[in-house]
Amino acid sequence: MAKDNTFSGMAHNALTAETTIVGKIVSQKDIRIDGTLEGRLECQGKVVIGETGQVIGDIVAVNAEVVGRITGNVMVAEMLVLKATSSLEGDIQARRLAIEPGAVLNGKCTMLQQLDDGGDA
Repeated sequence: MAKDNTFSGMAHNALTAETTIVGKIVSQKDIRIDGTLEGRLECQGKVVIGETGQVIGDIVAVNAEVVGRITGNVMVAEMLVLKATSSLEGDIQARRLAIEPGAVLNGKCTMLQQLDDGGDA
């Protein structure tokens, strides 16, 4: 099951290797996936998909770093990083995107606009 850890003074959640969750995860804090999630992940922090991590479903987060595999769509409000060993089969929406050589991306990418703080109503 997911558990709460302390890393660098910040609390975060972790799904360890050899663990599978089927369903939806909603997290207010950062989360690291080293196991398998079959379902949707919604995070109001940073999502890290570790080298042994796999998500089959959509991800919605503020920031994300992918080292493992995702089969599904990813919507990131800020920065998405695809590391060299990552594989993403699905569409991306992100404000900023970094793709290392060797990463696999099969899908459509839409870059989100920076919101204007002008406040015109």
